[in-house]
Amino acid sequence: MLQINKLLIANRGEIAMRIIKTAKKMGIETVAVYSDADRNAPHLKLADEAVCIGEAPSSASYLNASKIIDAAKQCHVDAIHPGYGFLSENADFAELCEANHIIFIGPPSKAIRTMGSKLAAKEAVKQYNIPMVPGIDEAITNTSEAKAVAKTIGFPVLIKASAGGGGKGMRIVEKEADLEAQMERAVSEATSAFGDGSVFIEKYIDSPRHIEIQVMADSHGNILHFFERECSIQRRHQKVIEEAPSTVLSPGLRSKMGEAAIKVAKSCNYLGAGTVEFLLDANHNFYFLEMNTRLQVEHPVTELITGVDLVELQIRVAQGEALKIKQSDLKINGHALELRVYAEDPLNNFLPSVGHLNTYRLPTGKGIRVDNGFEAHMDIPIYYDPMLSKLITHGKTRQEAIQLMLQAISNYHVEGVATTLAFGRYVCEHESFRSGNFDTHFVEHHFKPEIIRTKLKTEAKLAALIAVKQYTEDLKTLRLPH
Repeated sequence: MLQINKLLIANRGEIAMRIIKTAKKMGIETVAVYSDADRNAPHLKLADEAVCIGEAPSSASYLNASKIIDAAKQCHVDAIHPGYGFLSENADFAELCEANHIIFIGPPSKAIRTMGSKLAAKEAVKQYNIPMVPGIDEAITNTSEAKAVAKTIGFPVLIKASAGGGGKGMRIVEKEADLEAQMERAVSEATSAFGDGSVFIEKYIDSPRHIEIQVMADSHGNILHFFERECSIQRRHQKVIEEAPSTVLSPGLRSKMGEAAIKVAKSCNYLGAGTVEFLLDANHNFYFLEMNTRLQVEHPVTELITGVDLVELQIRVAQGEALKIKQSDLKINGHALELRVYAEDPLNNFLPSVGHLNTYRLPTGKGIRVDNGFEAHMDIPIYYDPMLSKLITHGKTRQEAIQLMLQAISNYHVEGVATTLAFGRYVCEHESFRSGNFDTHFVEHHFKPEIIRTKLKTEAKLAALIAVKQYTEDLKTLRLPH
């Protein structure tokens, strides 16, 4: 069995801090890396060592594999944890670690390659009879071929980039007349974002829910699932609020989806932490979507309902240890919610809101967890994803978790940039969310920025009145004769 004594975290922000905390708990030394833009970042203070790996743009730093390997060799580390994003799903980087005798805390490069291509992933899971959305299982760039496929499966259809993610290279086509223009846009966007213009077509599932299953596989043939996460509250096809468990899964459906996720992991000889994503239609039929071959942003909600440390399990599996828990040991305890706190303006189409954090105070209390990457008086760099932190709550019931989230949002004070905190409050107060009756179209169907705008104005007026009243009282006190 291998022993990891020193670990380099090839990432930044809240996920770097999250990994460092678990490594410290396990007695493992840590090395942080940083770009010029992150010279004063909190994760550097938390680590035992820190190495600058380049200029601010991610291509010159966090995406520069050779610089990260050089830092790892310079510091004599045993392993690299890539976190999520950046090089976490880069098969070449996993191979580069292996070539330099450094443990890559993630799956084998072959599994990353297979699941990194939506078409290759579909091919791999076919033999396990896992339900898939009707469509074509091969890349196309020809419009006439696309029309023939679309007519066969019926409109509306979804054009998706084979190498895609985050909604890039994705187009919904309602009718044949729109197909050609949307096809061209999808191919162009996919080429620009991924260097690969191949797309495929599948039936568009109306009113779907986005459900994902957390899995963990060791090198001894054990694969576990850690139940589901509901990820349907999204903007621009990207998640903002996640929860566990889902309000719509029966124990039977949960078990079926968990077993399907384990089969997906088997199909590519998986190792470590991964997430299998499914679409769930209005009739509760589920369809395999893709597999993310890394730790997910939303992993804390799973940790809170299962009582496990997924990062610790990742490290133990990478050392060659067998999973000590069995599927029957895992139980759902309560309910957890996560809000991604982005420096984005929900009143302006969620556009990034870069700037200076004049005030930055985090909420605390029982049932409240903040995975944070910033401090007051820091600037938000323009070069990276604008996530400040993840605000997570855990209660005995879903209602309790929602109320805790509203309380935590009220006690999270940020000045200097716009954030998604107001959006989080809007969702948690909305009847569709509270009732559990929502899907991936929540934002377009229910989100009304003017309601937030009015509420903020009312609160500002109230604050001003309270300030004036206090000022008047203070003046009276000062004027009293001594």
